Amino acid sequence: MNSPNTSAASSKHDGIDTLHVELSERRYPLYIGAGILDSFGEYYRQHQLPETVVVITDSHVERTYAAQVQRSLKRAGCTVLLIVVPPGEKQKSFGRAEAIFAELLSRRIERSAAIVAVGGGVVGDLAGFIAATYQRGIRFVQVPTTLLAQVDSSVGGKVAINHRLGKNMIGAFYQPDFVFADVQTLSTLPRREIICGLGEVIKYGIIMNSEFYYSVAMLHEKILARDASVLQSIVAACCRMKAEIVAGDERELGRRAILNFGHTIGHALEKAGGYSTLKHGEGVLLGMLAEAWIAVKLGALPQHSFDVLKEDIADIPLPRLDEFSFVFDELYATMLIDKKAKAGEVRMVLPTDIGAVTLPQPVGKKLLRGAIAFLQGYCKSRSAKSSA
Repeated sequence: MNSPNTSAASSKHDGIDTLHVELSERRYPLYIGAGILDSFGEYYRQHQLPETVVVITDSHVERTYAAQVQRSLKRAGCTVLLIVVPPGEKQKSFGRAEAIFAELLSRRIERSAAIVAVGGGVVGDLAGFIAATYQRGIRFVQVPTTLLAQVDSSVGGKVAINHRLGKNMIGAFYQPDFVFADVQTLSTLPRREIICGLGEVIKYGIIMNSEFYYSVAMLHEKILARDASVLQSIVAACCRMKAEIVAGDERELGRRAILNFGHTIGHALEKAGGYSTLKHGEGVLLGMLAEAWIAVKLGALPQHSFDVLKEDIADIPLPRLDEFSFVFDELYATMLIDKKAKAGEVRMVLPTDIGAVTLPQPVGKKLLRGAIAFLQGYCKSRSAKSSA
């Protein structure tokens, strides 16, 4: 698969892709390979990070990948404290953060320690929030073990917890010292988690690279089958694209906002489903479709491009939403507190073609209501076809 042309510095050695996120004040590397987790401790020490390490993970990967990272760190001479949280989006909360702060303080973890996040996007966001705020900030490393985290959430320094009124509303921009992604961890992922990651992968193609989009569309089956070489190529390509965007707009004052395509409606759907009916990547897939529908109605997106997107998303297995509550007023209330909202208006990134999008722009309530009605009908149609 051809990689997109970007300005992100990159190289490949011994099967490991090394990319760099170039920021105004510093740069940090992303290491992407297959079967590299045992060497994590060596990379950690090469970065001259503290000997005291707090590994934050969840119970899904505690005995596998977190244990592997812990052993590697101990071989490298580090002292490791392991903190395990339950899985799921609901762990990104004030309550869970407070419990972790209490453990760090009771164990007398000093500012000279470092935090290593081992897990998916939830673990990375939560651990990053802890690192950004504990004693005003300590060193931090991301070890993403899901496709979604490897292609998106572990890169770029956005860390956050949720508030009852909205997702990722309490957080910071806090960059890691490095990101260490072993695509072999994806071999044990449930199929649904691969699908979630695929949502973010597709997003990159839509927002900035049509060639990449069509390449991915041809590789759906290999991605779902967890083909390691295909996955490493895709993870590296997505990270190059995100690194380029972050390098030019670290704090989302301009172009970085395009990474939110599909997220305005997607986050609202996640919240409406109690963060359990739909996972993040699934919400983004449906959100992209609804937001593309809006773009067609505004005359920004050609109908044939929308049809391509609709057909490609139809090929991706998603949960049946027969009983899902598409209550517009509830969804609209969530959209109004989206981070892109301004002056009481919902604003969203809209595609103008496969490979190009606008910066956030206002979308009226009538169009939003129509988009949700379209999405409800689309989901019912999918369910009917799967039952036939």
